[in-house]
Amino acid sequence: MKKGTAIIKINVFEEEIMKKYLAEFIGTLALALIGCGTAVGANALFTALGMGLPVAFTTLTIAVAFGVTYIAMYYAFGSVSGCHLNPAVSLAVLINKGMGVKDFFGYIIAQLVGAVAGAGLLALFVQGRTSLDACAYGDSSTFGITIWMALGLELVTSFLFVLVFLGATDKKEKTAVSGIVIGLALVAVYLFSVPFTGGGANPARAFGPAIVQLSTAITQVWVFIVGPLVGGILAALVNKIFRGEPKEAKTIEEKKTDAKAKKENPIEAAIAADEEDDDAEEAEEDTKEDAKDEEKVTE
Repeated sequence: MKKGTAIIKINVFEEEIMKKYLAEFIGTLALALIGCGTAVGANALFTALGMGLPVAFTTLTIAVAFGVTYIAMYYAFGSVSGCHLNPAVSLAVLINKGMGVKDFFGYIIAQLVGAVAGAGLLALFVQGRTSLDACAYGDSSTFGITIWMALGLELVTSFLFVLVFLGATDKKEKTAVSGIVIGLALVAVYLFSVPFTGGGANPARAFGPAIVQLSTAITQVWVFIVGPLVGGILAALVNKIFRGEPKEAKTIEEKKTDAKAKKENPIEAAIAADEEDDDAEEAEEDTKEDAKDEEKVTE
């Protein structure tokens, strides 16, 4: 393999990795900005009108905003990074060996920074307002739930959401509507959890507003990080139980699919092309040597 070709392969590989991290950053930024922004906007609207805050209406609005934003980001970046936008999802994918440790930490950093950036933009747009829809419990919660109730709720809702994500993105089950299924699952989770905690099930979504908003949100944010991560771990383990089929010899169709996937991957395609070039060069050299041997025999 030539040195120049090896450098090109490394550069292509690094470029693909950076695309994944950028996709996770932008996707999580959009989720935090639009989702949390919808909550802030709805609250501000009814306050300005001098009306009491209708919990049912704001809950529906916030849930739909988060779900639709996720669907949009999935179809924008699903083919690039898988569109996790959630550390709990990335942790589950890691446990199921769907990504490497290096990628996992890269995804987590991109998601957290993206959420902070989204919350920062929201704070810039709504200057003078302290609330950025940070997740909360106790006096900051509509129902005034306790810390343990909040932790349990985050664990359960995250478990259910991540389980749906893993099922919808499984290679055998993945279809064109996977993004819609996951987005609707997020809507369902938020319809239930918004009145209790403001809607979490995502450590990045909780981390961003808490860091920018500070106040009591920063002291409570650990609940909305630990709960979803534990829920993600449990979802990965349960998914393994249901999807843990014994390995069988690959059929001809599966082999064809693998070959097609390799061709579509630019890194593997570059490696395959280089190997073909090497084989061609070796074959040409062998032909020349055979010709020389024949000449010697003739003489």
